[in-house]
Amino acid sequence: MKSFEELGVSEQIRRAIEEMGFVQPMPVQEAVIPYLLGMRRDVIALAQTGTGKTAAFGIPLLQRINVNERHTQALVLSPTRELCLQIADDLRDFSKYMDDIHVEAVYGGAAIEPQMRALKKGVQIIVATPGRLIDLKNRGFAHLEEVANIVLDEADEMLNMGFSEAINDIFESLPEDHSTLMFSATMSREVERVAKKYLKDYETIVVGSRNEGAENVNHIYYMVHAKDKYLALKRIVDFNPKIFAIIFCRTKLETQEVADKLIRDGYNAESLHGDLSQQQRDLTMQKFRQHTVQLLVATDVAARGLDVDDLTHVINFGLPDDIENYTHRSGRTGRAGKKGTSISIVHTKEKHKIRNIEKEIGKKFVEADIPNAEEICKKQLYKVMDQIVKTDVDDDEIAPFMQDINRFFEYIDKEEIIKKIVSLEFGKFLAYYADAPEIEKPVADKREKKPQTDRQKVQNKAQKGYRRLFINLGKRDGFFPGVLMQTLNRYVGGRQEVGHIDLLDTFSYFDVPERDARKVMTQLTGIRFKGRQVRCNDADDTSVKSERRDFKADKRGYKPERRNKDRFYQEEEGWARRKPKRK
Repeated sequence: MKSFEELGVSEQIRRAIEEMGFVQPMPVQEAVIPYLLGMRRDVIALAQTGTGKTAAFGIPLLQRINVNERHTQALVLSPTRELCLQIADDLRDFSKYMDDIHVEAVYGGAAIEPQMRALKKGVQIIVATPGRLIDLKNRGFAHLEEVANIVLDEADEMLNMGFSEAINDIFESLPEDHSTLMFSATMSREVERVAKKYLKDYETIVVGSRNEGAENVNHIYYMVHAKDKYLALKRIVDFNPKIFAIIFCRTKLETQEVADKLIRDGYNAESLHGDLSQQQRDLTMQKFRQHTVQLLVATDVAARGLDVDDLTHVINFGLPDDIENYTHRSGRTGRAGKKGTSISIVHTKEKHKIRNIEKEIGKKFVEADIPNAEEICKKQLYKVMDQIVKTDVDDDEIAPFMQDINRFFEYIDKEEIIKKIVSLEFGKFLAYYADAPEIEKPVADKREKKPQTDRQKVQNKAQKGYRRLFINLGKRDGFFPGVLMQTLNRYVGGRQEVGHIDLLDTFSYFDVPERDARKVMTQLTGIRFKGRQVRCNDADDTSVKSERRDFKADKRGYKPERRNKDRFYQEEEGWARRKPKRK
């Protein structure tokens, strides 16, 4: 393996990257850097996310800059704001000891005026998202007529996100003699189309195998019934106490629901999707990078550009329809030589997707059984014991209190103290898994005899010490966990404790402590929610049939919210229906 000096990297950049911990070039850097420094031909580099791509194109890009000129000489396009900021920060770090290098990141979701002022002063390298760059170009602040080098990072992602038209516009603004470098994890048809249209006599550099996931990633799947996917997710997380993972969901609604459930069940989780403001997204990603959040529940689009080196797992709560998206998901773990695991929770109708992905990436999935309660409890117990043993004790700090501590525990033997300490930390897991429902493994090669009713989709048994209640409000009413908690706090009073929640289309089930069940039923029955009279009673006294009768009887005063039709707005004292405009 060659050194950075042997690759032709300048002394100033070597000094900077050595301070950043770069010891030896990674394979993609060894392949791309000398080629870009020595030749001016266009290049397509196929490499997975997290393989050191930014340094591979960033180092030669910086060395090609004429520091005596302030006009824009290089352009880097990225699919997301987050990746854009990350690339710009890396380029500034690489050029720490280079004089008069000016790098500016321009992206949507932020005020455009500061970006306009920065470009007006003159920058040599612009790192941009396509949409914002077009906006700045049209306003006369981004001048591309002297750009000598353009880089498309994660080109397949940009094209999947619908930036084809913007990329075409940008290329038409470049001079004829520019050089183009495209980085992509996969060689999709769209990438090939753009390459044939805009790249001249290009070289293809492949690091690893085409369309292959990271070599250090294990691919595992768990086969469960659709109704058990969340319970399976909890068991997988509990079985891996040191997990640091992204949980991918297919839709924004599913992402928020899964995150809400995990938070309610005591897990250190946050959601990341397009309905959040940019400020919320930035804060969530900052907390995740700093490991103050352990589980990030995200959509594919929202997680793009989130570069975290030490993910232990990627969990596919729902498999994507596009195999390339699976490649990007799994490529987020197993970086920098570390091992990673990509877990997929699938039901029988998704089994064919596993086979299709295996054919595409050339790697086999391992089918695993959902960990049972005993296995999980052992793992959590070892975690607690390990934490106790590895806890550092400051003798000087605790010395003044030792006399009182010894006196307090004088008549309790060592074994009893250990039991109490472990029970204090470990007790809630034992309590939950003592009565946890079993997750039945479906038979993959048999079709289900008939679809399950809404009643069969829910967990009928309340957890120990709780009673399961029925309420005739569901997702179609806009009734979600947060709304349930607000309703309970408003009508029942105080901060009502709630256990498991099952939300269905037109009704829901939720658990409350036995002592509070009668009070909750009494206080909620008879109130009105969005014009509908609420009924709340013991789950054992209700059936889907009776709920349908109730829904039909109440039909005159209420219609369920429908997409693009009936809309509701919230007033301070309750809900009212917006009257439709007369045509």
